[in-house]
Amino acid sequence: MRRHSGARLHDGAHSTSPGSERRARLPLRKSLFARLLTVSALVAACSVAATAWLAVQTTSGAIRQEQGQNLTADARIYHSLLGYAAAHPTWEDVGGTVRELAKRSGRRIALTTERRDALADSADPASSPALPAQASAIVDPLSVDTALAAETAGASGAPADRVDPRAVGPFRLPASERKELQQIADRNVACLSDSGIASDVVRSASGRPRIQVVGNDPDRLQGTRCTTDALDSPTATEKKALKSLNQLADACLKRQNRAGVDLKLDLSWGQAPEPRPADTIVSKAPSEAPSPVPTSPPRTVAPSVSPETRPSPTVGNGEDGRAIASCVGTARREQLGSYVASPALLFISDTGGTTVPGFDLSPANTARIAGTAALVLALTVGASVLVGARLVRPLRALTGAAQRMRDGEDSVPVLVAADNEIGRLAATFNDMSAHRARLEAQRKAMVSDVAHELRTPLSNIRGWLEAAQDGVAEPDPAFIASLHEEAVLLQHIIDDLQDLAQADAGALRLHPEPVRIEDLLTQVAAAHQARAETAGVALTVLPAPPGRPVPELTADPVRLRQAIGNLVSNAVRHTPSGGKVTLRPYGSESGEAVLVDVTDTGSGIPPEDLGHVFDRFWRGEKSRSRRTGGSGLGLAIVRKLTEAHDGSVTAVSVPGQGSVFTLRLPADRGGPPGDGSTEAGPTDGLSADCLSSDDRDGAGSGSG
Repeated sequence: MRRHSGARLHDGAHSTSPGSERRARLPLRKSLFARLLTVSALVAACSVAATAWLAVQTTSGAIRQEQGQNLTADARIYHSLLGYAAAHPTWEDVGGTVRELAKRSGRRIALTTERRDALADSADPASSPALPAQASAIVDPLSVDTALAAETAGASGAPADRVDPRAVGPFRLPASERKELQQIADRNVACLSDSGIASDVVRSASGRPRIQVVGNDPDRLQGTRCTTDALDSPTATEKKALKSLNQLADACLKRQNRAGVDLKLDLSWGQAPEPRPADTIVSKAPSEAPSPVPTSPPRTVAPSVSPETRPSPTVGNGEDGRAIASCVGTARREQLGSYVASPALLFISDTGGTTVPGFDLSPANTARIAGTAALVLALTVGASVLVGARLVRPLRALTGAAQRMRDGEDSVPVLVAADNEIGRLAATFNDMSAHRARLEAQRKAMVSDVAHELRTPLSNIRGWLEAAQDGVAEPDPAFIASLHEEAVLLQHIIDDLQDLAQADAGALRLHPEPVRIEDLLTQVAAAHQARAETAGVALTVLPAPPGRPVPELTADPVRLRQAIGNLVSNAVRHTPSGGKVTLRPYGSESGEAVLVDVTDTGSGIPPEDLGHVFDRFWRGEKSRSRRTGGSGLGLAIVRKLTEAHDGSVTAVSVPGQGSVFTLRLPADRGGPPGDGSTEAGPTDGLSADCLSSDDRDGAGSGSG
């Protein structure tokens, strides 16, 4: 039964893992960035609030008072001149109107053509400042400025088609028709008065009277005998103007391949509305303001066939209605063009030439602005100094420690005052300093270990040669074999050092090719079989467990045999007689990696030494005796060779029971997916006494 190798190890088991555990992310409340952001936001908020308060306090009153008055006066001036343009075909006699408006408003008023040729000016152009580059408005009764018109139009707002309602053109009634309609209106008012309904006669801009009923209850009119049929019928003048307008609109529609329409007096088209007794509005006093004809913008009403008129096409959709409304508006402007004045530029300014309302800062307001600015500046500087001092203090400590480290002095750990970005930087610096100290100690130890490892075989070779030179030893085959053994040992150490140097420099050359890991493990076992039998250790290769097939692998077979051979040599060396060493390949759970377990039932590795087994020249047995271990380079070479294949090596161990070393190599893409246990992999019946070790007393020196 296959189980996770870690499950076989009881509480004494330990595992190596590359890299150190990362610290948790800082809470936002402890973050230096958050505090800097908060301080900046507070300073900005104070500045904005102070600026806004000053602006409101020192400018709102003056601007509200002066600009409000000017806007109302400007709208009245514009409205008056717009009415003049709607009732006159030219600006020839507008000078008197301009001077009267200027006198009442106390402003300078000037009118020019669109080419800026003077039409009228309330001031003497020779002695007055030049007109500003931007006009206050364009006076055009056929294109009303909706913003200024809304100031004087009241609740009804500006006209929808932007044609001034006072521009009636050919719809203006002659005196005879006005008199006739006035008599009809007076009779209707008298009739309604007899019925107890109060009403008034209101004249529109064209001179047509209409009945305005006082009250808001139209049901009162339904029981009366008073009708306005005669008053609602167009006069001869209106019929003529309406016919001309209809022809212009039909011509526009014809250009769009649309059928013509029959326009009514209110500029609606299609079926005319049924006659009503009178119009009703909300109860209010009669207004002197003229009402335009037409009184409403064009409405989209489905026309119907009438015996008296030619058929009007039915408006099938909203697009047709928009086209008709557009053509009616265009026709109306074309018809009114010769009856109204041409567009003119209107300039309204103060008598001194200023067009924008202004105000002077009083000494009190000036002092308030200066005081508030000084307060905000003081707060900003104070906050910056406080935050800057708290930032600079630990950074200076870090700088001093780094300089001492550069000078070769022992660096005292930097005080970690808080768990924030700078605190973590200080902690990381302390870790780096400690790691550097460890590396320096390892470097010194490595120099000593290299000298020791090289001295031993060289001393032996020198001793045997001096003995032969003195005639003490005979250069027989045994003598030559002893010298050869020492030379081979020396060569192994040098080769191992060269491999490590190439790996560190990134110059380790690999020759990858497709590899059957099962065959490679068999070759490694065969190479170490004689040594294992001599030591009384059973060395076997096990097949992959069910459900964990071995994916295809591309690797350098020579380097891979060297790495696995080092592990096997190390395991055999530290497994007592009667123990066993097993090799087993299998695929990872995802099928993306090939794993190889080298498992032994040896002496195991103490927990405090497990993290150092892959360090070069490290040996648990400090005497560095050749009887108990190698040079301490074997497992360091295993790690470098595995990393050169983009893989990794890990170890788990239980002292007195054994160890497991696991190589993990990336599989070729498209390899068979695994579906078994975790990546630590099976250990082939590995019980508490069935694990592998590297140099328990140091890194094994085994060869590839």
